[in-house]
Amino acid sequence: MPNKRRIAAEDIYNFELITGLDISPDGQHVVYALQTVERASERKYTHLWLAPTGRGAPRQLTFGKQVNAAPRFSPDGKTLAFLSNRTGDEMQIHLLPMDGGEARPLTRLKGSIGAFHWSPDGRSLLVEFSKQDKEEAEREGDEQKKKLGVVARHYKRLFYKFDGAGFLPHEQQHLWLVDARTGKGTQLTDHEVYAEGQAVWSPDGKSIVFVSNRYPDPDMEIEGEDLFLVSAKGGKIRKLETFHGHKGFPSVSPDGRWVAFLGSKGEWDNNYLWLVPADGKGKARNLTAGLELDAQVLGAHDVSPAATLPPTWSRDGRRIIFQVGERGSATLKAYNLDTDAVEEIISDPGEVGAYAFDREQKRLAYFFGTIDDINQVRLREMATGKTKTLTKTNAWIKRLDLGKVEEYWFKGAHKKDLQGWVLKPPGFRANRKYPTIIEIHGGPQAQYGWRFFHEFYYLAAQGYVVAFSNPRGGRGYGREHIAAIRHAFGTVDYDDVMAFTDAVAKQPYVDKDRMGVTGGSYGGFMTAWIIGKTNRFKAAVVQRAVTNWVSFAGNSDFNWYFERWMGDGPVWESEAMLKKYWKQSPISLMGKHVRTPTLVIHSLMDQRVEHEQGEQLYVALKRAGVEAELVLFPESPHGLSRVGRTDRRIARLNHILRWMDRYLKR
Repeated sequence: MPNKRRIAAEDIYNFELITGLDISPDGQHVVYALQTVERASERKYTHLWLAPTGRGAPRQLTFGKQVNAAPRFSPDGKTLAFLSNRTGDEMQIHLLPMDGGEARPLTRLKGSIGAFHWSPDGRSLLVEFSKQDKEEAEREGDEQKKKLGVVARHYKRLFYKFDGAGFLPHEQQHLWLVDARTGKGTQLTDHEVYAEGQAVWSPDGKSIVFVSNRYPDPDMEIEGEDLFLVSAKGGKIRKLETFHGHKGFPSVSPDGRWVAFLGSKGEWDNNYLWLVPADGKGKARNLTAGLELDAQVLGAHDVSPAATLPPTWSRDGRRIIFQVGERGSATLKAYNLDTDAVEEIISDPGEVGAYAFDREQKRLAYFFGTIDDINQVRLREMATGKTKTLTKTNAWIKRLDLGKVEEYWFKGAHKKDLQGWVLKPPGFRANRKYPTIIEIHGGPQAQYGWRFFHEFYYLAAQGYVVAFSNPRGGRGYGREHIAAIRHAFGTVDYDDVMAFTDAVAKQPYVDKDRMGVTGGSYGGFMTAWIIGKTNRFKAAVVQRAVTNWVSFAGNSDFNWYFERWMGDGPVWESEAMLKKYWKQSPISLMGKHVRTPTLVIHSLMDQRVEHEQGEQLYVALKRAGVEAELVLFPESPHGLSRVGRTDRRIARLNHILRWMDRYLKR
């Protein structure tokens, strides 16, 4: 393909990312939110577009330097509700008449609006809302105090910060009803400690089901989420009896008798599809218990975010549609309550993200991303299965030579088949030997797969073979695969990564003496672990990695939650527990035997894995005489490679390339 250019790091500025969609009740139009980047200011803006499901091209609905997101058609299809910051810094719900006219703000709430849903009759909206903290409200009225900022942050809860959001407000998220005509809000739930979310209407509009953790100390009972039901008029809250464990994404059946939801009894298991009677007279039933299906989307890539949605009931209440993460894809399936069989709806290699049915469920609009296409909106005619693409986002990618991706199954250390992929560089010639980079995904409970990954294509464009796989510890291959590394990080996962490395190294086009390794988060942990175990790689880049589980304990936004990955208690509980944490820490492997030149990358506002973790590794490497460098990104979160400021994302990529080039191309 001599006439096609290769992808560049700066192409991130060209990305058009679909962040949400909805289909009109009559199935004639699909609205979607599209995010772009303004290069001069580094600002990200999102606008709404409307695509006809028949003939015609999409047209832009909103304009300006704003964020307009989360579009939702009213039940009669005459009005579009969406979130926008066009009237100020805070996102507010706006209404746009579909027969013409300007959007108007509906709400003027002081605080943070989360998800919202139209009532079945279209007269009100159910809104998840957190009030502004009293201290912030007081400071807002005083310009001098506002300029000086917060004097001190005072917390009594264990979970007090979140990566990307910073230190959390004291006000909890609660449920409100907002009148769709006047914008008047009525608070339905309230509590100083308990929060509510993932709320949905019953089809008759008389009640609301939501998720909340109402244990005396929710922070000490992480798996304490439960389903609750409250009248749309407010009042007494009733708990639906289920099980102790993770629960979420409820959906009420058309007749109001059942609630479907997703959940598991432990984090080292599949996410299952469950069913519980709405009247509380019966136990929850695990519909997919006998199936190795993981009912969630957990793809690892650096473009549009993954989106798990609540299950959707068929109009007759006999089928439940839900997403499944499997073998590198996110598919859409249906559970048939009459036959107990699972039926395929969308099984193409790729990722089904946000999706929506029209009123009659004759048409299905859905987000779809593939290995060579960032994202499109597709439409499926349910009667015939005929599918067409409604959008042409990122058309410039078609003019690039990305190289060729090949699926590659190999035997893991347990002699079972594992899935991987090999990306050959543009202009590939079979008679040449190429330097190769092994990439390791984060999580660990995620999966690489059939999704566009800019970083991989960028490295391939520079003449590298890029190889990536799904070792044990990740999702998409069953509960045994997930649970294999519980309390045993750096064991069978390391064996599987090295088995994949061996398989890739045997390819005639791979130069086994010029191999590098990198990964972020858990992938960074594995990269650090690898350089402590072997010197076979000529270069390594460790990104946003946990390197010392002992010092990591308690300083993450998920603080003590991660204890359960390492052992059955806190690190300070006993000497035996201390040894268990230390044994699974890459820093314990550092010493004079380590020789791999290593670049350490971390973000200074990473509250998932504090930057001291990267700094520890860097200091240990330097003291061991290893060629090492440290790159720190200010004002950046753990998810820098996906959601960070664009110029910093580009700088990160160039640092990775610079390091690999230094040691793999000399």
